[in-house]
Amino acid sequence: MNLLETVEQDTMPARYKSMTQTEMIARVTEIKAQLGDNLFIPCHHYQKDEVVPFADAIGDSLQLAQIAAKNKKAKHIVFCGVHFMAETADMLTTNEQIVTLPDMRAGCSMADMADIHQLTNAWPKLQTLFGDTILPVTYINSTAAIKSFVGEHGGTTVTSSNATKIVSWALEQKERIFFLPDQHLGRNTAFELGIPLEHMAIWNPIKNELEYDGNLADCKVILWKGYCSVHQHFTVKNIENIRKNHPNMRIIVHPECTHEVVSLADDSGSTKKIVTEISNAAPGTEWAVGTEANLVGRIIQENPDKKIVSLNPFMCPCMTMNRIDLPHLLWTLEAIQNGEQRNQIKVDEQTTTFALKALERMLQLS
Repeated sequence: MNLLETVEQDTMPARYKSMTQTEMIARVTEIKAQLGDNLFIPCHHYQKDEVVPFADAIGDSLQLAQIAAKNKKAKHIVFCGVHFMAETADMLTTNEQIVTLPDMRAGCSMADMADIHQLTNAWPKLQTLFGDTILPVTYINSTAAIKSFVGEHGGTTVTSSNATKIVSWALEQKERIFFLPDQHLGRNTAFELGIPLEHMAIWNPIKNELEYDGNLADCKVILWKGYCSVHQHFTVKNIENIRKNHPNMRIIVHPECTHEVVSLADDSGSTKKIVTEISNAAPGTEWAVGTEANLVGRIIQENPDKKIVSLNPFMCPCMTMNRIDLPHLLWTLEAIQNGEQRNQIKVDEQTTTFALKALERMLQLS
């Protein structure tokens, strides 16, 4: 889908923007009640507070897709997240179920950094350099096309929750791995498994070339040159400020942060781990959290007995994730109520077949 098609599909009528919050809440509540079990709304942790109260399930991307897959009653799955998450949900649900994204502009900058055409150009070059010694591994935060390529070539997907286990398995299958699209999660995971930084290379998809100064025989991990635009902005300086001004604070960050930040933090882990760790912590404990702003705000609200701050006080929410708002949710639900189909996410059969192979390998290992 090109940009013009996306914009055309997503032209929300102006009247939704002129409605009051109270009016929209009342209408969404009414439609949810009318549709009942025929509607399921999964909602990612990073979503806006105005959307979260209407969620039937809240979690990370794969968790939500799995929950959606188990829900056989709902014909309509309105995914409050980003494009790649809705794609995964479509692939894991039945052909009779319809997955909808309220705003088609809700993408992921990280996923967009790994284009399937770039990958198909990279693969033969890497085969020339390393032969048949590479297993492709992709973060769940990638397009269906990338997942499909990885599945077709014997690889698997990973999440931030299971990355250590899955990458460990992948390195037992082949001499080296090709990790897409987030270089930081790949680097942090491989380092945790004992692979030194000097044995990791970068694949530059723009230049279509390998960036590595060492002996090719020593290269064990090839990292796609991509990153999360949110977690990239947590810095060593942020950690130094916390250590200086709040010496009792425990710093926990997401592994999509840079290696320098993860190394200096007290702990790192998936969204689920961060939420659970702080929730289970003793009252009165202090935390600096390095992850998306909406989630940090929600953690603060849910833990009034603890002192919690964002590791970066100037951090903004994920802008693409935040495109899903109450007006777009209402617009989508009213379309369903009126028997209209808008902003459906549909992955073709061939892409789905191989992408599911990558997903299923991960699920079997998890």
